[in-house]
Amino acid sequence: MTPSLPGTPSLVRLIVVVFGVLMSASSVLLIKASTLAPGVLAAGRLLFAALILVPFWLREIRRQPLKDLWASVRPSILPGVFLGFHFIGWNAGARATLAGNATLVVNMAPLVMPFLAWGFLKERLTAREIGGTALALLGLVLLAWGDYHFSPEHLIGDGLCFLAMVLYTIYILLARKRAQPGALLTYLVPLYLVGGVVCFGWASVFEHPLAPISWSNGLLLAGLVLGPTLIGHSIANWAMTFMRAQTVSLINLTQFVFAGILAFFVFGEIPGPVFLATAALVAAGAAVALSRGRKSPQ
Repeated sequence: MTPSLPGTPSLVRLIVVVFGVLMSASSVLLIKASTLAPGVLAAGRLLFAALILVPFWLREIRRQPLKDLWASVRPSILPGVFLGFHFIGWNAGARATLAGNATLVVNMAPLVMPFLAWGFLKERLTAREIGGTALALLGLVLLAWGDYHFSPEHLIGDGLCFLAMVLYTIYILLARKRAQPGALLTYLVPLYLVGGVVCFGWASVFEHPLAPISWSNGLLLAGLVLGPTLIGHSIANWAMTFMRAQTVSLINLTQFVFAGILAFFVFGEIPGPVFLATAALVAAGAAVALSRGRKSPQ
């Protein structure tokens, strides 16, 4: 059993996880507004995130009786590779398709999570998770019916978003097996560093990673570092150390709800009846799963 974090009430943990989802929801807006190449943008947000966390990481590893630094870094390497390619695919896909398509496709994780969670963790869905997933997927069907627009010109973008979703699901599942609740930074800093190196290597081959960056792109990159990466992804990895995989994926599905709220305030986009119905179903699905999903996974 993965131990829960001592002294942290379940309600507080849930609020923190939802806040992380809110921070992650801003990524699609920032990515589409930036003109940096996908690999450059991904490398920047990961490498700067790792750099910011290094002082806290050093303090954490000094407190641990580690005889081998490599032993503490090694668990982060494989998920870091998946994270890097997830970011490249997500950055490219979000720009190559409609915002509604990208948000819908990348939030299909509850469809594939049960299969991957069984393969990686031997974790089966509970009855409540099955019910919650059914409600959430019904919401996705409604959203697809009203907002998804198939077009050959967007097919590559949709495919990249789907690939990014699968890579994200694998990367976040690996956190369950490799991250330790009491030493999260020991896992996160090498994770972000490895992902950033992967993205920089990609950018070095296919893009121009050392080209000058405008002030507007720099501000957008800073927003991606601080919000979706340092807060959103860090909290998602933390959540996997004490919550069941499918429950985390259902909570993360509410990301499109927050994205819609942000779009309302930023762009003045007014959500329609389909969006509101979908939001209600997704929230209900997450609530059903959480009714027994706050305890540590067995």
